[in-house]
Amino acid sequence: MDWLDILKECSQKMRKEILAFFGSPDAAIGFGIGAGGDTMKKIDLVAEKALIDVLEEHELSCTLISEETGTKKIGSQPSEIYLTTDPVDGTTNAIRGLPFMATAIAVSRAPHLKDVEAALVSDLFHNVTYTAQRDQGAHRNEITIKPSKTSSLEEAVVGVDFNTLKIKELVVRLEEVLIRTGHLRHLGANALEICYVADGTTDAFFDIRGKLRATDIAASYLILLEAGGIMVTPEGNELNVPLAATQRVSFIAAANKKLYETIRRLLA
Repeated sequence: MDWLDILKECSQKMRKEILAFFGSPDAAIGFGIGAGGDTMKKIDLVAEKALIDVLEEHELSCTLISEETGTKKIGSQPSEIYLTTDPVDGTTNAIRGLPFMATAIAVSRAPHLKDVEAALVSDLFHNVTYTAQRDQGAHRNEITIKPSKTSSLEEAVVGVDFNTLKIKELVVRLEEVLIRTGHLRHLGANALEICYVADGTTDAFFDIRGKLRATDIAASYLILLEAGGIMVTPEGNELNVPLAATQRVSFIAAANKKLYETIRRLLA
């Protein structure tokens, strides 16, 4: 089974369905609270259904772990493969018509981040796809990618997720990094922002809110590591968590060790 081929087919069908709702008021129609704790939007559910349709068309078995509907068993042998997905990474952007959103899918044989062995993050608006397989490197539209060599925070382009109601508390923790960083960004789709670190578009991205779900980063985690980057907890430990819609994470993703150590030191 070449899971990357399956993931590419899934992402193309998902892209078609998602773009039909891009910037539409219908995209924001709510359908209750999802497994991840947020309101399920129509655009999210349409994307998830497109994914499931492809799996069922190929008569595949897996346990689907989704930010929207939680854990769903598909096929006759669902315990052999786990498929972890954020069907629409950047739902708010998609609803508002902001052209930065993705779909993220990861494949593993056990429901833990360290076990992910194939991954795809697809930039839905620009039709760019990032992929990785364990020990086989990472690619952007089939071209091998590597992170940047920028090690100076003053020269770096760094993404930070500020999206929290507790912004005053967060800013206190971030102050030293914010002062030192040359170029700050937050684009609104975390899986895609991590892939930007993987291919050298940006130099680092971190989220210390403890709010982001494991389903958001399962695919991009493998892509960044296979590209040669670093992604660990803010304390510097291995980022290994259960793959579940309710599991929250904090992390620092960086192009290289020197830049990571600078960010870690300033956050501490």
